[in-house]
Amino acid sequence: MTVMHSEIELPRTYETDIINITNKVKTAVNRSKIKEGIVSIFNAGSTGAIITLEFEPGLLKDIPEFLERIIPKSITYHHEQTWHDNNGHSHVRASLMGPSLTVPIHEGKLIHGTWQQIAFLELDDKPRDRHLIVTIIGE
Repeated sequence: MTVMHSEIELPRTYETDIINITNKVKTAVNRSKIKEGIVSIFNAGSTGAIITLEFEPGLLKDIPEFLERIIPKSITYHHEQTWHDNNGHSHVRASLMGPSLTVPIHEGKLIHGTWQQIAFLELDDKPRDRHLIVTIIGE
């Protein structure tokens, strides 16, 4: 069993940015030479998420609009009373979406749907430089 680690650097992301990282993950898998296994993509931060979606203009608008409806920025969050940083909504959204994703690898290729891409979703209200951890396990 082989385990490989790499990082995906995302300089300066802004709230509601959705960044297609599928090709970056594919590159990491290709470099690993692992033919059968899994790849885990993890956001090392509490206000971003790793998701799959059909990366198309409509969904790039629908997802932030949906998050605003179910977890609005305009209400008070207890987190903000603790830290006074005005991003309680960012933490709640991130906890709902999740910080990681695991994708199977078969014959050296990611297994995903035709219209399914892997993306990073920025949820913080402050610009961030992001470091995504990619761990590839297999043979």
